[in-house]
Amino acid sequence: MLSVNERTPHPAPDPATPRRYAIVGTGSRARMYTRALVTTHADRGRLVALCDTNRTRMAVHNGIVTDAGHDPVPTYSPDDFVRMLDAEAVDEVIVCTVDRLHADYIVAALEAGRDVITEKPMTADLEGCRRIHAAQERTGGRVTVGFNYRYNPVHGQLRDLLRSGVIGEIGSVHFEWLLDLRHGADYFRRWHRDKRNSGGLLVHKASHHFDLVNWWIGSRPTEVFAWGDLFFYGDEGGRRHGLAADYERGHGNPAAENDPFALHMSDSPDLTRLYLDAEHEDGYRRDLNVFGSGITIEDDMSVMVRYASGAKLTYHLVAYAPWEGYRIAITGSRGRLELDVTEFPYTSPGKDETTPVRGMPAPKESTTAELRLRRHWAPPEDIPVAVGEGSHGGGDVRMLDSLFGGGDDGIRPDHNDGAYALLTGLAANASMESGAPVVVDRLLRG
Repeated sequence: MLSVNERTPHPAPDPATPRRYAIVGTGSRARMYTRALVTTHADRGRLVALCDTNRTRMAVHNGIVTDAGHDPVPTYSPDDFVRMLDAEAVDEVIVCTVDRLHADYIVAALEAGRDVITEKPMTADLEGCRRIHAAQERTGGRVTVGFNYRYNPVHGQLRDLLRSGVIGEIGSVHFEWLLDLRHGADYFRRWHRDKRNSGGLLVHKASHHFDLVNWWIGSRPTEVFAWGDLFFYGDEGGRRHGLAADYERGHGNPAAENDPFALHMSDSPDLTRLYLDAEHEDGYRRDLNVFGSGITIEDDMSVMVRYASGAKLTYHLVAYAPWEGYRIAITGSRGRLELDVTEFPYTSPGKDETTPVRGMPAPKESTTAELRLRRHWAPPEDIPVAVGEGSHGGGDVRMLDSLFGGGDDGIRPDHNDGAYALLTGLAANASMESGAPVVVDRLLRG
């Protein structure tokens, strides 16, 4: 059984002594941590090791290190992970591997007396969640989950308003998230397309959103019901909607040349170095056909959640929308808060000034947000909001400051936060399989 809503006291690191960090999993997301530790946050932490199955990708990360004026750091294979922790005197491990492997590295690091920062989701299945909690209870080590959306200033502003009681007791939350034809498609050409690796989008992607709801309303999920389908992507969807294309992968294939859903990695020096040039080591192909076979995750999902507080959530995630953004409406005993965020108002095919790599999502540099308060018996009030600069609405920059700053900002998500976001998605997956509501406590008991 998880330690529900309990936090294990953990001493804050000494800010005068830079922490020593190792990164395991050196794909594209991990570059954010590598860059931070050798540039903007080099005075707070030191990158001392890299660990991956693929030496080519580790060399790309070491290129970031040397470009910043530092000596390259030692590299290790997964078989030498525990030895690396001692050999390099690692204080904290940053886990950026495929989701299903998170628990292996988190548990091994905790058992070796190290703290952990892990990319979301904390892990991809219930067994991994149990293992992490058991290891944390045995060791008292700190696990931090990289829910960067908590650090988005707009989301923090919404939480502050809710905590002030401006709409009274929270009764319901409606949450709609739209992934567009670039961003949404990208999950269906990578390792995420296999549910065994990622847990599906209700685990890999929606754990962000479920964590926000848990954080906003200060509660935890108790019962979940869900429907989900592979409606748009996959071989069947491609044929049904007239979108099927006869190729296995985008790179070097003439049949993919004019397909707006194809990823052309050769357009990008970064993707070429990280993935094309690394294929000979592990065979991983980053650019599979989104209308090909072998996709086992859903692209259209509806979820209903009841919380311990009595509040209810209706949630919808779609991965094939013509625009990207989200809508949130929270209704309470005194009124309603509505947040509308547009990240891309429409999706254009091919290559343009905002998207130099055909098939890749463009940087989100023009996000707009509108926040409105509707009190009972009063006209609506538009509340000014400031969208943060940088990726994820400014969430990444603020999260890095929190992770490497060493203090307790009251936002930093721990293993319990990671578990309850994960459990919502796992319960939704179980409900889709059974066709019945799933009680979270019963899921935990097996």
